[in-house]
Amino acid sequence: MQLRIFTEPQMGATYDDLLAVARRAEETGFDAFFRSDHYLTMGGDGLPGPTDAWVTLAGLARETSRIRLGTLMTAATFRLPGPLAIAVAQVDQMSGGRVELGIGSGWFAAEHAAYGIPFPSLGERFDRYEEQLAVITGLWGTPPGETFDFSGDHYTLSGSPALPKPVQAGGIPVLVGGKGPRRTPRLAARYAAEFNVPFESVEANARLFAGVRRPARRRAATRRRS
Repeated sequence: MQLRIFTEPQMGATYDDLLAVARRAEETGFDAFFRSDHYLTMGGDGLPGPTDAWVTLAGLARETSRIRLGTLMTAATFRLPGPLAIAVAQVDQMSGGRVELGIGSGWFAAEHAAYGIPFPSLGERFDRYEEQLAVITGLWGTPPGETFDFSGDHYTLSGSPALPKPVQAGGIPVLVGGKGPRRTPRLAARYAAEFNVPFESVEANARLFAGVRRPARRRAATRRRS
């Protein structure tokens, strides 16, 4: 069993607060430090204000030595997939290969309005999310010396050198989360090393995880046949 710390710093925490928690988590034997990726509090005044998730994790990468570091969940609406792939791979290098990318479609409309971030319809958010997963994992998985191309409805890449590469063996684990009954299980089965569901009952979690196992088994069977 692994024990991991999860923080919600948009509710009111400085970088120094997060550094203290991460160091204490490392000292006391926890396996990882994760944080949310939000720019607006969900209650209270949120003082002193938000901290950026990947700026925070870059700092922690240099100030910790053992624990894994990641997001639950980076919003696909916040960043373009190419620059996000670069940033996460760089933090992986800075940490010596301890990073995990939790990524979701984005949901909190108020924070998008507060900071001028476009917030399209749910269907378009999922379309963009699916393309982001394809782009990010495609960039990381392109062999050195080769280029990566992608043509989607929302993102197009041409002749990308697909650099920098993650340093950890097997690549950076991707975490997919959510409660959607159709597209989320398919995306988790295709891209995720881990499926995450927040704030649900044991019974609801059992149904959601079963929904991911079915397409994951079909995908594994298809790979064996090919």
